[in-house]
Amino acid sequence: MKQGSMKREAFLIRGAAALLSAIGSAGVSLATPRPSDALDYRTLSEDQWRKRLTPAQFVVLRKQGTEWAFSSPLDHEKRSGLYSCAGCDLPLFSSKTKFDSGTGWPSFWAPLPNAVATTTDNSLFEVRTEVHCRRCLGHLGHVFDDGPKPTGLRYCMNGVALTFRPNRG
Repeated sequence: MKQGSMKREAFLIRGAAALLSAIGSAGVSLATPRPSDALDYRTLSEDQWRKRLTPAQFVVLRKQGTEWAFSSPLDHEKRSGLYSCAGCDLPLFSSKTKFDSGTGWPSFWAPLPNAVATTTDNSLFEVRTEVHCRRCLGHLGHVFDDGPKPTGLRYCMNGVALTFRPNRG
């Protein structure tokens, strides 16, 4: 990772941590009810999202925040299974495409078909490709072109934006 990119990510992480601290002290519920598949997530208000998500999930998914590097247990998850959106439960990534990027965030070389959408992110004085959940439009992270074969991509995701369900059997 380039030195400038590391400094910008550290800046973003510090800002997100301050925001998380402020939200956590505001007495927001930590309950995480599972939304229904029939729900139109695009019409939920900010208050409805706050009730559905933990404070950390809200900052990342709804406010484009970033969790601290190396803070997510999902970065070290080795079991076979599916990673889904913490906002709407849409399956996003298979453990078959997960790899250790050494960045401190769960990384994948490809999403599941029709799972994510991307937009251009011009924040932090550089152009990046932001990754969103296709269904609820929650911010997941960014995709970079320094990943392994076969795609050469690194979907660098915030673990707090994901849930993991191991395969049964």
